[in-house]
Amino acid sequence: MIDKFLEYLQVEKRYSPLTIEAYRQDLIQFCDFLGQDAERLNPRGISKDDIRDWSSHLIDEKISARSVNRKITSIRSYLKYCLRVGLIDKDVSHDIIRQKENKKLPVFYKEKEMERALESEQYADDFESIRDNLIIELLYQTGMRRAELISLNDSSFQLSENTVRIFGKRRKERIVPFGEQLKQQIEEYIEVRDNNVEREDNAFFVLPNGKRIYPMKVYQIVHNRMSEVSTLQKQSPHVLRHTFATTMLNEGADINTIKKLLGHANLAATQIYTHTTFEQIKDVYKHTHPRAKH
Repeated sequence: MIDKFLEYLQVEKRYSPLTIEAYRQDLIQFCDFLGQDAERLNPRGISKDDIRDWSSHLIDEKISARSVNRKITSIRSYLKYCLRVGLIDKDVSHDIIRQKENKKLPVFYKEKEMERALESEQYADDFESIRDNLIIELLYQTGMRRAELISLNDSSFQLSENTVRIFGKRRKERIVPFGEQLKQQIEEYIEVRDNNVEREDNAFFVLPNGKRIYPMKVYQIVHNRMSEVSTLQKQSPHVLRHTFATTMLNEGADINTIKKLLGHANLAATQIYTHTTFEQIKDVYKHTHPRAKH
C-alpha cells in the first residue's frame, strides 16, 4: 500500500523524486519501529499511541525537532491518503502535537564576498571553469534551487528576452529575468560547451563526458569556490539562494516579488528574510547609535 501512496505523490501531487524518497524512508523507519514489514503494513492497525511513541523514540535518539516533524508529516500524509481511498475510517494522526522548532535565520554571503567569488579574471577560460563561474552567477542572480538548476535545458532560456523558465516543486513553472551581463556569460558557455563536449541530451549544464551535471557536483563547485572567499560554516547552493533573496530585499524589492521569483507557495516561507534584514538593522543600530550601548 505504501507504493500506491508514493505513486499518488508522484502522479497527483507532483512531488519531486527526492521528496518521494524522503517519504519512503520515513514510512519504512516507522514500520521498523513497529516491527512490521513495510509492504504488509495495515493502516487500520496504526494507533495514535504508535505515532506518539515513535515521536518520543526519535527525540530520545537526539533527532532534531524539525526532522521529527517532517517524519510525522509523512505519516499524516499517508493516513490522510488512506482515509481518502477508504482504507481507514478515521485519521488518528490529525491532533498529534508537533515538536517546537528553534527557527534558524538563513545565512547569506556579503556583497564583497560575492564580488570576490565572481572576479572572472582570476579563473581559467577552459570549459569547466566557464561552466562553474556560470553556475555560481546563475544561482546568485536568479535564486533558483540546485535541483532546478540541474534540470535546466537549452530550451529553458529565452535569450532574446533575458529570461529563464524554471520548473520548481510540484513542477510549478515560473519565469525569472536576468541581466545583460549574465546573458553574455550564457552565450559564451554555450559556445565553449558545444565546441568541446558532445552532449547526451538537451541538458544545459553538463560534465566533460556530456552527461547532465549531478547534485553533488554542483554542491562541490559552490562549496569550493565560496570557501575561498567566505568563512561561513555552511557553503552550499542554498546559501546562494538565501543571498539572492536577502540582497533583493535589502535593495528595496517588494516581498511578494521575491516570493514569486523564489517560487514559494506561500508568503510565510519568504518572510523569514525580513527577519534576517531586521537583525541586520538591529546590529547596525547597536553599533552606531550613541545611546544603544547604555
